Amino acid sequence: MSYTLEQLAADCHDALAADPGPAGREQVRRHLERALQDPAFVDDHLGPHSSEPRSLLYEDPDFGFCIMAHVYDGAKTAPPHDHADTWAIYGQAIGTTEMTEWRKLKAPEGDRPGLVEPLKVYALQPGKAVVYNEGVLHSPRREGPTRLIRIEGRNLDGVQRDLYEPVAKRRAAE
Repeated sequence: MSYTLEQLAADCHDALAADPGPAGREQVRRHLERALQDPAFVDDHLGPHSSEPRSLLYEDPDFGFCIMAHVYDGAKTAPPHDHADTWAIYGQAIGTTEMTEWRKLKAPEGDRPGLVEPLKVYALQPGKAVVYNEGVLHSPRREGPTRLIRIEGRNLDGVQRDLYEPVAKRRAAE
C-alpha cells in the first residue's frame, strides 16, 4: 500500500507535537524519506502532470508547517540563504541537487550582502532528505530536471531573507 500525503502530514504533525525542535524535525526527515522512496507517492505529487516550480500540497493548521512540491525543468541555482526564523527539509525525488552549506563570515550591512565561505558540498540524491535548521546557510544547484518535496517550518512565500555572497566572489569584484 502506498504512503499517502495524508499519512505523511499526520506523521509529521505527530513528530512535531512530540518535539518541535531538531529531534522532531529529524523524525519528519525520516518520514519524508519514506515518502520519497514510494514510487506511487512520487508519481502522485511530482509525476509528469506536475509542472509548477512551487506548489503547496499541505499546510498544518496547528503548527503551520507546509509540505511543498517543487518541479524544475532545467538548471537552477540559488544564492546562499537561510529560511529566516524557521527551518526547512529538502527531500530529493527525481534528479540530483548539489547542496553547499556555508559558514557566515560577516552579516549583511544595509544593502550590502553578508559574506560566506563554503563548509561542505554534497549531492542530494533521490530518496534522501536533509534538515536545515534555523540559521543554516545553504544553496542548491541543479544541472537538469529535478523534482523535490520541501517541508517548511512555515510557508516561506513572501518571507524576506538576508542576502549573502561567497567571499571569493566579492574579492573578485573589488
